[in-house]
Amino acid sequence: MSDALAGPDGALRCPWALSTEDYVAYHDEEWGRAVHGDDALYERLCLEAFQSGLSWITILRRRSGFRAAFADFEIARVATFTEADEERLLADPGIIRNGAKIRATVANARVLTDWAPGELDELIWSFAPDPASRPVPERLSDVPAVTEESTALSKALKKRGIRFVGPTTAYALMQACGLVNDHLADCAVRDTG
Repeated sequence: MSDALAGPDGALRCPWALSTEDYVAYHDEEWGRAVHGDDALYERLCLEAFQSGLSWITILRRRSGFRAAFADFEIARVATFTEADEERLLADPGIIRNGAKIRATVANARVLTDWAPGELDELIWSFAPDPASRPVPERLSDVPAVTEESTALSKALKKRGIRFVGPTTAYALMQACGLVNDHLADCAVRDTG
């Protein structure tokens, strides 16, 4: 028996998605759908790092503030941020004001400017497991927090100079960007991405 629950429209969904309208929209329209492009993946990588230790809803509700503060997560623009920009960000109430995470976001952009176009996309997606090799989760307890692939992705990114991307953060990125499909078996949107 699945843990999927009926939402306000009667459709079955992953239970975590039902606590707020913001979550319902994110779950139905974004989570688990394929994300490609270096800037788009950089944004997701940064947001997952900022989420570490916090609830995702905190990040989701501040996403527009993060986009405004970090130049829409355009790698080339964030890479030009100065110490003055980092100080400005530490005072910005529209984001999570964590100095280590802010500095890592800027440092990661600088690292990525040395990569070829498409290289971040190619690297991240090279760790997507074969969907046939993964059981379809019935219950939330069937969904891991870390996998061999996320551990390997974390190591590969760290080896290339990317900060704040441990195996759990890497797995959350894989879930959010569609590298894995962790929608529960009975979830209405499982096969729509």
